[in-house]
Amino acid sequence: MKVQINVPDTLRDITLDQYQRFEKLNTEENKDSSFLLQKMIEIFCNLNLKDVANIKYNSVKEITNHLNKVFEVKTDLITTFKLKGIEFGFIPQLDDMTLGEYIDLDTYLGDWDNMNKAMNVLYRPITQKNKNKYSIEEYKESDNSNLLNDMPLDVVMGSLVFFWNLNNELLQTTLRYLNKEAKKMNMEQRLVLEENGVGYPLYTVSHKKMLPDLTMLQN
Repeated sequence: MKVQINVPDTLRDITLDQYQRFEKLNTEENKDSSFLLQKMIEIFCNLNLKDVANIKYNSVKEITNHLNKVFEVKTDLITTFKLKGIEFGFIPQLDDMTLGEYIDLDTYLGDWDNMNKAMNVLYRPITQKNKNKYSIEEYKESDNSNLLNDMPLDVVMGSLVFFWNLNNELLQTTLRYLNKEAKKMNMEQRLVLEENGVGYPLYTVSHKKMLPDLTMLQN
């Protein structure tokens, strides 16, 4: 029996919901298993698992290699997109976020199971638009989170890379500031700080250790 396979060409062809379902299975235990390969094709190509088992092994390898290349493509921040007839816009001014928005974003952004809730903070329906400028609806926790399960994955990944770059830039700025301030200290001041457990060298090292971790997170 022939099986028609629709393989995604870009992250735009994959939904957040599909990636969330795959991410639940993408554990260390399943990492090198044939089960994960089958589920990868089932989820991203919208097939039944029993149909995947009937695909030639060489074809399975070609499809999974193609999907891996799709996921390797880096995406910049996408500020607007349309979903089911609604145009969504990225929050125009991050500095204007309310406390509630900030708390929810901080809670959900690192959790793939709730990534749709994080996207509900960042992307909301556009109410007014003039060229590249727009206004979005006020934030309500449960407004569009279910709808955003079907948002394209390139939009999600672009926003995550944006925050990674923002965080990385902040850490680099902090390190430069600390280096500058340390040079102003005399030996007596440094000894006092270290005796009280806030020694500059340890603090700097801890921040430098975070930078490789952030790079791994982006990868």
